[in-house]
Amino acid sequence: MNFFTELWQDFHHVMIENDRYKFMIDGLRNTFIITFGALAIGVVIGIIVAAIRTSFDKNKETLRLRGGFGYYVLLFLNGICKFYLTIARGTPVVVQLMISYFIIFAVANDGVPVAIFAFGINSGAYVAEIFRAGIMSVDNGQFEAGRSLGFNYFQTMWYIVIPQMFKAVLPTLCNEFIALLKETSVAGYVGVIDLTKAGNTIAGRTFSYFIPLITVAVIYLVLVMVLTWLVGRLERRLRKSDH
Repeated sequence: MNFFTELWQDFHHVMIENDRYKFMIDGLRNTFIITFGALAIGVVIGIIVAAIRTSFDKNKETLRLRGGFGYYVLLFLNGICKFYLTIARGTPVVVQLMISYFIIFAVANDGVPVAIFAFGINSGAYVAEIFRAGIMSVDNGQFEAGRSLGFNYFQTMWYIVIPQMFKAVLPTLCNEFIALLKETSVAGYVGVIDLTKAGNTIAGRTFSYFIPLITVAVIYLVLVMVLTWLVGRLERRLRKSDH
């Protein structure tokens, strides 16, 4: 019992005194803002990149035989997308974050929008591959059905294929959200007070690292466990809807 009493006293001294717990609240809020903002950017980029890449893969032979300006435009766009995927997936996200803050947005005063941008660009590369796999898994008969209804290729993609793709990749997309939540822990490199940085700040002020860092670890663990449980329920519900 003495151990728990001392532990509570240490917790009260480190976290409660001088309202230091508010650092954790502010850090958790910034973590959520960065995560949700980055995922929104990643989804938009992912849809665009996946649509371009799958359009090129599915139509390159037809467009090559037909010739014309459209084939070279799509070839150029596909090349840009492949270059973007190579850079975004081949370099560490913390390096991309620092380049965004210290070079691209060198005059920025607030690191949160920069972090949203950097993590969004990075996440977009992974989301694009998730969406691309989902689009490629849709049966070609769905494309033919869209054409028979009078839709062009892009209308078929938007109204028929992409809604089915979202259902197929939704659990994987949720897992990407969980991974992104943990990746944002490096946002403190550019001065953002995220959850991890908040714990480190409290530790620096109290010269006690055990309580702040364990608290940060527990918060991340609880968040991931809750989100994993929700993803599991979502997967079961989607499986039931398929029957």
